[in-house]
Amino acid sequence: MPHPPHAHHPPRPPFSPAHARAARLRIGLSPEQTAAAMAQLGLHRPPAAVLAWEQGTRAPSEPELFALASALWCPVAELMALSPRSLREHRLARQFTADRLAERIGMDPTVYARTERDHRWSGTNRQTLLLAEALGMEPDELLRVIRRAGDLDALLRQAVEGRWKQHTAALARVVDAPERTVARALRTLHQEHARFHESYLGHVVARSDDARLREIATERAAWLRDLTRRFLALVTQDTP
Repeated sequence: MPHPPHAHHPPRPPFSPAHARAARLRIGLSPEQTAAAMAQLGLHRPPAAVLAWEQGTRAPSEPELFALASALWCPVAELMALSPRSLREHRLARQFTADRLAERIGMDPTVYARTERDHRWSGTNRQTLLLAEALGMEPDELLRVIRRAGDLDALLRQAVEGRWKQHTAALARVVDAPERTVARALRTLHQEHARFHESYLGHVVARSDDARLREIATERAAWLRDLTRRFLALVTQDTP
């Protein structure tokens, strides 16, 4: 049954198939044993799912990522194969669900989810201290992470919706990556965004029904929500 247009599913967390396979082989588990260990943690997945993650044909959800890391006795950050940059990545690295972290700091889960999405912190001083403590960070560092992610998100949206080349240098400074690497990532994202625009206009010209136009708009909105993660993944895979 198709999901309604307004349904929101969080983007899959960053994940490295190669690091997951290496972690499994390092402790000598088979895919079957890995799946059994995850089942003991309360998350039942077939061995085929473990193989699909390692082959890159599927990506684990947040609960699957947490269970896999526990089954393989490795930090979540190792399976993400990155140094956490955003609030969400710091949360994932500490193996918190968004709801559990919101409960721990005494914040409404909807408000916390909006913080991760918009990279804007509206918590009280106490909530800031509790969040920093939960994530193993100093409050000032935490606020810098949130603000930096917000700057990155805003710059990326401007780049893909306009002339991406003029944003290359600024984005390279934000993520501390070579300009040529950032340029390749931006070119890819700009092309992906352009396809949404072309598809939408094509259906307008063809006088498609409103349902199809809403579907394209929903797909574009989901793509934009995942833009920062997609950009960082492209930059990471292109950096030696």
